[in-house]
Amino acid sequence: MQQVTFFPRSSSRPAPPQNGRASPRPARGRSPSARRAAGATVDDQRFTARTAVVTGAGSGIGRATALRLAREGATVVVVDSSARRLEDLVADEPLLPLFPVVADLTEEGAAGRVLAAADGRLDVLVNNAGIMDRFESVAEVDDETWDRVFAVNVVAVMRLTRAAIPLLRASGRGAIVNVASEASLRGSAAGAAYTASKHAVVGLTRNTALMHAADGIRTNAVAPGATATGIEAPMDSDLFPGRMGAFLQNVPYTATAEQVAAVVVFLASDDASNVNGVVLPSDGGWSAV
Repeated sequence: MQQVTFFPRSSSRPAPPQNGRASPRPARGRSPSARRAAGATVDDQRFTARTAVVTGAGSGIGRATALRLAREGATVVVVDSSARRLEDLVADEPLLPLFPVVADLTEEGAAGRVLAAADGRLDVLVNNAGIMDRFESVAEVDDETWDRVFAVNVVAVMRLTRAAIPLLRASGRGAIVNVASEASLRGSAAGAAYTASKHAVVGLTRNTALMHAADGIRTNAVAPGATATGIEAPMDSDLFPGRMGAFLQNVPYTATAEQVAAVVVFLASDDASNVNGVVLPSDGGWSAV
């Protein structure tokens, strides 16, 4: 069975937060203008002394979100199923406080082991990891595909959220951001398994927002439209052109991962302190069609 792997930390990188406080951070090695160009355009220190966990952080929206949180002051535990992707992330940004954990979040106990890397403190949880289907209808999807999509997109999200609640409650201003999808808003954006799984994420988001508002925890979701990320790979499915091509003619452009990450980070920040239980599209207007 796959184990959670903690990468050794270089002595030049900051230690994880201890005793509820983040450790001092080294100089970023970039001018403020360079950091703004990289995506930190609102307030470079919105997340100072806060700890975040971002899943699916090895690529796409997860990577962009982790980098933006770190550039704005957060210590970030970056989680991915691929050791290679995390190695590349850390190598590309050696001065940022990124702490990689390789994990298959569908495994029993993985959530607890991932949160152990946060060293007793958690302020932000971004549930981004997800997989796509191949646009099969309910008549075409097999049990293996259905179960795998739900295991990654729903069950793993629930388990990590459940395990994180005590730490987020202790934070006093915890924020959960779930990455849903345009498929969580309509039935025409994916196959049956993915569409149903992302609708489930929306239901979990709203229920968690209601049940844990009194704990000082806000829970919201972002619904990305067409975005340049690795999860788009199943667009090579033979079923894609006939079932999705016409709908995508209404989409003005494909977003970058950084554009979606900006929305995720906004919802995680105190700038969204009065936002709870919202599913916010980041789709270039697709949801208006």
